[in-house]
Amino acid sequence: MIIDNANLFSTMLANQEYPADSPVTPKGVLMVEPVGFYVGIETALDNHYMDLATAADPDRAIRQFHGLVSLIRKCGTEVLIFPGSKRTPDDVFPNNVFATVPGRLVIGNMRYPIRQLESERSDIPSYFTERGYELIDLRTKNCVAELTGVLIMDRARRIGFCGISERVDRAGAEAMHRAFGLRLTYCFDLTADEYHTNVIFSVLAARACVLYPDACAESSAPEAIEAAFPGRTLLLDKFEKDHFVGNCISLNNEDLFMSQAAADALRPENRARLESWGFRIHSIELDELEKAGGSLRCMVAKIF
Repeated sequence: MIIDNANLFSTMLANQEYPADSPVTPKGVLMVEPVGFYVGIETALDNHYMDLATAADPDRAIRQFHGLVSLIRKCGTEVLIFPGSKRTPDDVFPNNVFATVPGRLVIGNMRYPIRQLESERSDIPSYFTERGYELIDLRTKNCVAELTGVLIMDRARRIGFCGISERVDRAGAEAMHRAFGLRLTYCFDLTADEYHTNVIFSVLAARACVLYPDACAESSAPEAIEAAFPGRTLLLDKFEKDHFVGNCISLNNEDLFMSQAAADALRPENRARLESWGFRIHSIELDELEKAGGSLRCMVAKIF
């Protein structure tokens, strides 16, 4: 069921059981190496996090990418790396284009032509179909659907949270709801200055979340989201959000990854709360890649 009313969503949570019976921890992650990295201007129309004033250093971007790969592997998660291309500068953020649930690979339907090029590559779909994954291609639908850039999931209970912006429409939300096999999806509007939900909101190991509430266009939306994680919702301020704290990712029940900019912006009381919930925070410099308007979570596509 897809719901766009905050009160109804809270009522559904209160009155129905959503058992935590689906995998939370991925068996690995997919990442795409930035080749000839630069900041493309096409997607800057609605991505206000991009830095168009400072030229990117492609060698430094590569070094930061591999530093993150090493950090993730050190914490026990497998990393599958595919090559990027100079034709597609945003392919270092593959989670918008490719995503998995057990037994399925989903290909997103991207808003901008430069990102649509990423979905045309055959090597990633071939890798998964050769291993028995069903391919679900949302490019065949009349929709915009940028996958886990716009759709945040409680994987365990199969509950989705879709922030509506220029990067997803209602048809896209419905297509993703079916493709990911969700039981319940809550759709809510983002403010006009936000483009992807995963910059302002992240579900952590299906047992907590971080949220910048002022990015929700309707004042009732944050309360509805908090109802899904009672006592375990970390509210961010604008400085934390602007430095990508909301773009963190958990890859198991304890290890939480964010960029160094995010870790430096995280208020001590918020760090203490995350640690009290059992999370170990890992951080690494990604400022070169963050010039393109995304951060660590955008670089990591979970493999289930």
